Amino acid sequence: MKHLVAGAALALFALTSSGADAKGCMKGAVVGGVAGHVAGHGVLGAAAGCAVGRHRANKRDRQQQGAQPAPR
Repeated sequence: MKHLVAGAALALFALTSSGADAKGCMKGAVVGGVAGHVAGHGVLGAAAGCAVGRHRANKRDRQQQGAQPAPR
């Protein structure tokens, strides 16, 4: 089961488009994979964790861009 979760996490990592997305995806996939493993659905947990992690990373990036002053 560990190999399956690790393989799913690596596959999701390969599909990401940028560094911020990869960071959010990997962190979310690890947390989701562990939670999914406890519930008996490790791969689904990793996939869902990746999606949530990417969403949060993108949201954080948008908030940081909005907080910066506009260039003159």
